[in-house]
Amino acid sequence: MRIHEVLDAQAGGARRDVVTISPDAAVRELVELLAEHNIGAVVVRDTDGGPVAGIVSERDVVRRLPGGDGVLDGPVSAIMTATVQTCGSADSVDELMATMTQYRIRHVPVVDDGSLVGIISIGDVVKSRIGQLEFERDQLDNYLRQS
Repeated sequence: MRIHEVLDAQAGGARRDVVTISPDAAVRELVELLAEHNIGAVVVRDTDGGPVAGIVSERDVVRRLPGGDGVLDGPVSAIMTATVQTCGSADSVDELMATMTQYRIRHVPVVDDGSLVGIISIGDVVKSRIGQLEFERDQLDNYLRQS
């Protein structure tokens, strides 16, 4: 299975919009975006259509809060991960699972020819894998019933 198949299932065949935020935006604004869209991570980039500058998750916010509430008024760039693991839409889901496991990450931006085309979460990967396993099980079950 390829990443583009997961993206297609994710959007139901519709256009995929990726929620992004500027590195200069306040962390408070990031928290509002996460809540508004019910998502766990946001891609950071300078402008719409610009390259990926980082990624920031709800976990990044929570880990900084013990340092004081002032983190909420600071810039996203202060808490984001700047070295971002990405994948392409033609990559295999198995390759993505290996990357997520190796780097212990839950969200991976999908970039084709320098353009951000989607984001894949660990939940998306698990859902696709379960679907694949159910299909294989059904095929085997049908085969055995015909024998």
